[in-house]
Amino acid sequence: MPEQGREYTSVEICAGAGGQALGLHNAGFQHRALIEFDRHACDTLRANLGKLGGQENCQVHELDLKNFTKKAEPKEKQFNIASLGFKPGQITLLAGGVPCPPFSLAGKQLGRDDDRDLFPVMLDMVEALQPRAVMIENVRGLLEPSHRFAEYREEIRRILRRLGYVPSEWTLVEARNFGVPQLRPRAILIAICEKDAPYFPKKLPLGDSEAVVTVADALKKSMRQRVRALGDEGEKIYRRWLEKAERGSVAPTLVGGSKKHGGADLGPTRAKKAWELLGIDAHGVADEPLKDKERDLLSERGIKLTVSQAAIIQGFPEDWKFAGKKTAAYRQVGNAFPPPVAETMGKAIIEALRRADAGEALSPIDKELFEAANTPIKLFECSDLDGESSGNRKPSDATSEAVELDRTPASVH
Repeated sequence: MPEQGREYTSVEICAGAGGQALGLHNAGFQHRALIEFDRHACDTLRANLGKLGGQENCQVHELDLKNFTKKAEPKEKQFNIASLGFKPGQITLLAGGVPCPPFSLAGKQLGRDDDRDLFPVMLDMVEALQPRAVMIENVRGLLEPSHRFAEYREEIRRILRRLGYVPSEWTLVEARNFGVPQLRPRAILIAICEKDAPYFPKKLPLGDSEAVVTVADALKKSMRQRVRALGDEGEKIYRRWLEKAERGSVAPTLVGGSKKHGGADLGPTRAKKAWELLGIDAHGVADEPLKDKERDLLSERGIKLTVSQAAIIQGFPEDWKFAGKKTAAYRQVGNAFPPPVAETMGKAIIEALRRADAGEALSPIDKELFEAANTPIKLFECSDLDGESSGNRKPSDATSEAVELDRTPASVH
């Protein structure tokens, strides 16, 4: 946690159901704005604001990011950072998992040619907000195959450098190494403002491969609760599931967050088979409360998960509330960034900024490693510690040109 009396604040885009927001809050960040396009996800965020610092400190904005503008005078339907109540340099962290379909291995992987690519918008927000740190999360497909989007990945890093940041390498992390009971590989990049960057580790945290939480361990409690009212029959159902689950380990990556591909289920054929080995029927999501015992509990494939159980597999706490009907709620879960992963990344960012704010001396080795590994282009100073912009910093024309990755209108969903 940050030292007493100092706040590290954040703005999050594509906030979804709040997985990343919860993780960053647990790391010590104070949220000031959560921006999301989906109505049900916004309702979910509002329902859980008490767990994220409260409504008096954080606002949920139901906005389409394609309407963001850097201009001082937004047109109708557009918004800028002033519309959100911010000045340049006022926020510590801008974080977001921009839409994954342009890079998903399950899709066509059109990347920058996909009109849902929102990386250009996020970089515009970085330029406008001028936070001390930036965190970007996306699917594994952004990194695989390694050559496919290599130029685009490096272009994003080059632009961040031109904006005054030192970006990490794009790093593949697996949620299972952070105590989340599923594989869920994600691509993450963290960029730190130049003057603070020497305090940030050269490599992102990769978690602990020994800290695995199995599906059996994660779902024992909730499975018992679901079948308790069925007496002896319920105990048999539970034991049959547990016997299978304990022979396995973590779950495959939870998917099913797409509106395009119909109702809620847990993934493609290969994933469904992996779920079945864990005693889970992945061909749908169970009702809460129970309506059809045959459908949800007695399938030959196993027990269907409820939305709340799927959320546990994503690393959410049991008391996290999801708005909307079953399919809408499950899509929010399927799109979420596991809170424990976000928490670990957030703690690494805060630790670096805390050391920088304390004026902690860098060892000669740290300095040498940093200077050897990074060649940032400095265009403006980081924000002062009081949150005000330093030196009236304004990106140069060269910077403004640099962020012209693509101006094709994009849509969040």
